[in-house]
Amino acid sequence: MTPDEPAREPGDRPGRQVTQMTGSREDPHAQARAARAQPLLLHSMSTFRELFETIFAHREIATVVEVGVESGQVSSVYADLGATVYCVEPAPDDELCAVLADDPRLNLVEGLSPAVLGDLPVADLYVLDGDHNYAVVRAELAWIMENAPDAVVVLHDVLWPCGRRDFYYQPSPLPHEDVHPAAADGPTVWHDELTPAGFVGDGVFTAAVEAGGPRNGVLTAVEDTLDEAGGDWRLAIVPAVFGFGLLMKASAPGAEAIFEALRPLTSSALLAALENNRIALYTRVLQLQYEAAARTDDADRLAEIATAQQREIAALRSELDRAKAEHAAARRDLQRVRDASAPPPPPGPELGEAVSHLGRALSAHLRRNPGRPR
Repeated sequence: MTPDEPAREPGDRPGRQVTQMTGSREDPHAQARAARAQPLLLHSMSTFRELFETIFAHREIATVVEVGVESGQVSSVYADLGATVYCVEPAPDDELCAVLADDPRLNLVEGLSPAVLGDLPVADLYVLDGDHNYAVVRAELAWIMENAPDAVVVLHDVLWPCGRRDFYYQPSPLPHEDVHPAAADGPTVWHDELTPAGFVGDGVFTAAVEAGGPRNGVLTAVEDTLDEAGGDWRLAIVPAVFGFGLLMKASAPGAEAIFEALRPLTSSALLAALENNRIALYTRVLQLQYEAAARTDDADRLAEIATAQQREIAALRSELDRAKAEHAAARRDLQRVRDASAPPPPPGPELGEAVSHLGRALSAHLRRNPGRPR
């Protein structure tokens, strides 16, 4: 083992360094534990910590302006790397306010970007992860290029679904002319139209009904900005977790070293294939969840119908029993009426026999006493 080679732990096979990623013979489930500790869909900028470490390693970053604050977790990444961070969020909730207030390195700025950018110190790094639509991103980049031309700019969501389709946080502050026709349904990779089984905003945001075309999507905004700016601005994209876009002037401090350090990732067809597979699998999960919810709704609706029908059957049975009882009582009343109004029955055979017997006895008596006056 050379002096620079990491020491192997007991049980390591020669030439293999045990890591959390691979696990070991003694702990074969380490990778599985790490996998299930992740959310079903990786989406946070905190996933890109290694990329930010690369940027900070090749460029002095003293001030960061973060547009669009998740939970404060990503903000603390920039602070841990040595920067003062301004966290731009138009409507922070109480939990986010508390998190940022607990860390003196993080400064909450309540307001809309790009309007508030001029109120902040010029930054070395701008992280744009706010309103994912052409109008906002184009305006943010225009302000940065004019006021901080040597800054590093990182943009999230430059690939699907926001790269070529506008998303609008609600309520949107944009004027009507900057908003494409939009809907509450969301995109899916399985067809081109929006669908309620897609990547929906649940009231938080809407999506443009149509993708592509002019002035539509985050990546389109970046491309149009570069076309208009000219000069030596350069864009590179790491094709992972919805797309990590890096925008810098080639002549800016550290630019060449940063682009070169990230080149294995920005040129990786493997990463691109994994990202495509990731969004395909996730949108299939969304579709299955939607279908399962629809089936549950159908089952609940059928159960309600069955319950209502059972109540109706019970009511009809009760009504039938009541009708039967009333019918039986009516029949008894009718029989009583019939019995009361019927004529007396004709003489039976016993009465006829008695009369005949009496007649014969009388005739015999008369014959025995013929001389008596009658």
